[in-house]
Amino acid sequence: MNWETLRPDIRWAVEAAQDKKARNVTVLDLSNLAAFSQYFLLCSGTSSPQLEAITDAIEERLRQHGIRPQHREGRPGAEWVLLDYFDFLVHIFTPATRTFYDLERLWGDAKQVEIAGQSR
Repeated sequence: MNWETLRPDIRWAVEAAQDKKARNVTVLDLSNLAAFSQYFLLCSGTSSPQLEAITDAIEERLRQHGIRPQHREGRPGAEWVLLDYFDFLVHIFTPATRTFYDLERLWGDAKQVEIAGQSR
């Protein structure tokens, strides 16, 4: 899987995250793992305010296309925000929290797409 084959809604979410300087943007394809979601979008921000900015940008970009999250976890100041779009989940972490939970390792059998041109 590559950038061109990603669904438009996931690409819009990635672009919105990148617009707010999200780091280490990764998409995991869980569709062949009988998981509760088809995709995870993972990204990091360097501070709680940046996590909120990334979250708001993703929600706004998808809302422009008539897509709203089913659920949102994480309050202002949180180190992990989750946006549940039913068949894909967006995880926005601080670097330390992302390292602690290490979803890339936990879901190591998933196909992974790292987005080119991103900050690490």
